[in-house]
Amino acid sequence: MALVRRPDDKDCDAPSWRWIFLVVFALLFIANVALMVVWCSSMSGMGVIPMPGDWAVSMMWIPMCGQTWLDAAASFVAMWIVMMMAMMLPSLAWTSWHAELDAIDLALLCLGYFSVWAFLGLTVFMVGAGLVAVAMRLSAFAQFMPFAAGVSVLLAGIFQFSVLKVHFLADCSQVLRSAPAFRQGLSLGSHCCCSCAGLTTVLLVFGMMDLRTMVAVTAAVTAERVVPAGMRIAHATGALAIGAGALMIARAVAG
Repeated sequence: MALVRRPDDKDCDAPSWRWIFLVVFALLFIANVALMVVWCSSMSGMGVIPMPGDWAVSMMWIPMCGQTWLDAAASFVAMWIVMMMAMMLPSLAWTSWHAELDAIDLALLCLGYFSVWAFLGLTVFMVGAGLVAVAMRLSAFAQFMPFAAGVSVLLAGIFQFSVLKVHFLADCSQVLRSAPAFRQGLSLGSHCCCSCAGLTTVLLVFGMMDLRTMVAVTAAVTAERVVPAGMRIAHATGALAIGAGALMIARAVAG
């Protein structure tokens, strides 16, 4: 099940290629982090729309002046890919390093991997924009959203303790043996999306434009894959999410 080296890899080229590998991933990571910081700063200046129930809607879910819904979706997916590259590159670099792929296969692997995340981003936008549209029309639904957000975070925390989490986390560094690199990337991306379902939910609820939340989720995602006792990290983040979700529910009910 693990990623394997191609038969035609040359051992004599391995040291130099590994240094290039590290430099390329480091530069990509730095570039995406910088772009994400700029994007977050620009989004924070656009303000939010207050909603019934003491919460607010970010402008990222609504077309800006002169934008169509297609434009808004494309903008969101672009932002989502940049964010996910900044968050997932550390753990992907760890997996790819042990795979020892050549340059072309590594590029195809990354293309397949982030294609899955891009599709997830489009799905997230469609669901999120739909919920926001309903909430802006129905006051009762808008008032229910804080409670739903708390339940979502609570369930995300419970997922961190589940058998599914164990399964997907174990498969996050494994793909189909002898499969083409792009297909390996698709498989790896699918498993990682499923493994990160809980943490991604937390990120969406607390705000994907919040840099502190992004840093915390990135650290948790990377630690789960790099630290030998990764499930202990998952359990710790799960416990925090359960506590936060319960508190959010209590506040929503009391409000």
